[in-house]
Amino acid sequence: MNLKRTFGLILTIMGIIGLIYAAYGFVQGAEGAKELIVFAVLGVIFFFTGISLVKNTTDQAK
Repeated sequence: MNLKRTFGLILTIMGIIGLIYAAYGFVQGAEGAKELIVFAVLGVIFFFTGISLVKNTTDQAK
């Protein structure tokens, strides 16, 4: 497996976790709205960066 694809997968998973955490905090009515917005923004950035890394990296057959 390519190193870029592995890193993209890790970023995608981290983005999903960040988005789920932010969504859960918003639903529960947590008081730290600024912190949840930061988690949501970072989650979106990590998610789309990871998806683009996985999508744009070509497999190299050896």
